[in-house]
Amino acid sequence: MTSPVNARKFHLLAGATFSFLVGASSVHCGGAGSTTLSSGTGSGFGGSASAGSAMGGAGGTMSSMTGPSGAGGDITIDVQTKDYSAEDFFENDPPPLSCDGGGMAHPPGGTPECPDDKNLPGCGCPSGGAKAACWTGLRKNRLHGVCKDGQTTCMLTGENDLAWGPCVGEQLPTGTMGKAACGCFSGGKWAIDNLSPCFFSSAQNGPVVATTSTFLQGGATQCPSDDTTAPAEPWATDTITTDCTGSFKLCYSLKAGKAMTPLPTDCEIIKVCSEAYYSVANAVQPLPPLPGWLADPGSVACAQQFVDSGGYGEMSVVGQSDECEGIDKVFNRVNYCPLSCNTNPNGPGCAGCMAGGSGNF
Repeated sequence: MTSPVNARKFHLLAGATFSFLVGASSVHCGGAGSTTLSSGTGSGFGGSASAGSAMGGAGGTMSSMTGPSGAGGDITIDVQTKDYSAEDFFENDPPPLSCDGGGMAHPPGGTPECPDDKNLPGCGCPSGGAKAACWTGLRKNRLHGVCKDGQTTCMLTGENDLAWGPCVGEQLPTGTMGKAACGCFSGGKWAIDNLSPCFFSSAQNGPVVATTSTFLQGGATQCPSDDTTAPAEPWATDTITTDCTGSFKLCYSLKAGKAMTPLPTDCEIIKVCSEAYYSVANAVQPLPPLPGWLADPGSVACAQQFVDSGGYGEMSVVGQSDECEGIDKVFNRVNYCPLSCNTNPNGPGCAGCMAGGSGNF
């Protein structure tokens, strides 16, 4: 390796971002019963009557509708209501899947035709004027992607019946892929605050002898002083935002070639990754920082090609949502600005040059 004292070092800034987006992956009513009318006895002061006869006077008694037991004067009704299972509710409209190996979700109340978790139009409701969230689509799509609940109002139907009215304002799926399909995992964003590599050469315009990560100091991109070890400072901090919880591994690869026309034969200088469990949907969550790195000496020729002819950064993701939706793809390529932009930021091809970048997956 060349001594850091004699080495010339320079960094490149990320330029325009080119996204290559791929669509992610990712009721019976009733109850049987019987009615029993019990027999009874009655007594009255001054007289009482039974069918076909009457008796008067103090202490008169009568027996009305006597039966085999002859005891009790109450009327009782015993109604047997079916105990619906999860299969009854979820046979044609299951909840989102789970990858944790657990059993079927606990069924909602109500009946399979009128479950109380969806407040469907025409189904019974508690009190006139009451309002509630409603959903007429499939449970697995609810609140995913573009899909959102509507609102319904409890209305009087007929003289005495109450039922939920129309589901106003809900958004059902609008397509078959991505967010439009309302799958849980339909898209995400990876944002990185520094993507600049540092190239070391032995002299002005000399050949590349080493490549390392840079680091941010006071908002400015800095090359390390040593070209023989990986910088102790992280290369970049980064965040992830997706619409479904799960585990994701995101990687950034530096390659020589053209971002708009990548080839399978494009050589790679370095590849660094960050992975974590994403715990809160639709929230910006920090990932572990991309570590400082020193490229393998075998990549010197690739680094020279990057400097001479251009290169790009390639973002990829491998992961699985908590609803078993998998993703494995390259989703973005970042073009790098010409080296001349370091000294002439207003020169040709230098518009939009910056340290960091982001991509949507």
